[in-house]
Amino acid sequence: MKKIIRILLSMVIILGLVACGNSASQSSKKETTEKSSADAESTDVSESQSEDTKESQVKGNKVLVVYFSATNTTKGVAKHIANGLNADIYEIVPKDPYTDADLDYDDNNSRSTLEMNDPDARPAISGSVENMKQYTIVFIGYPIWWGEAPRIINTFVESYDFSGKTIVPFCTSGGSGMGSSATNLEQLTSGAKWLSGRRLNGSDSQDTVMEWVNGLGLNLE
Repeated sequence: MKKIIRILLSMVIILGLVACGNSASQSSKKETTEKSSADAESTDVSESQSEDTKESQVKGNKVLVVYFSATNTTKGVAKHIANGLNADIYEIVPKDPYTDADLDYDDNNSRSTLEMNDPDARPAISGSVENMKQYTIVFIGYPIWWGEAPRIINTFVESYDFSGKTIVPFCTSGGSGMGSSATNLEQLTSGAKWLSGRRLNGSDSQDTVMEWVNGLGLNLE
């Protein structure tokens, strides 16, 4: 009888050990599976972050060329820059278009004369730049009126947040230089880096315009 009891106790012990072994094995497999899943998720996150970084770097180099051109002179220069840099381009269009009479510099009562004699004049703009945040470099072009940028340029620069952006002014004129136009515009913004601008001619070739642009050290590549 005692022999039978000992045999039964031995079998119980053996079965218990087998059960523990199976449980440990299953636990090990579960941990391995969970670790593999975590590694996979980590890889996916890493790849996702890498793609986001690449996308951010691409977006970080986006350039916008903005221009106002009442007589289409500045327009040609702006297009040369946009084509040379493969940049987006935006025309500042007055809500109330300028007529030839408005641009009569010899008329003291012409619209342009009255606007330029009023530092607070802010002609309205039709439309706006979509998602200005995506651009880090903004070229702003305009003709010179009475030694300054047209007041509609003031309207434009006051309409957006240029913090952290690089702004490159350029102008066209019949003979006058940029004067204090860019400096005065800079005072209407905050947190932006303004580079030295340049007066260009409407007749300048794209090669001439891009020679200046490429010498700005913008590191666009």
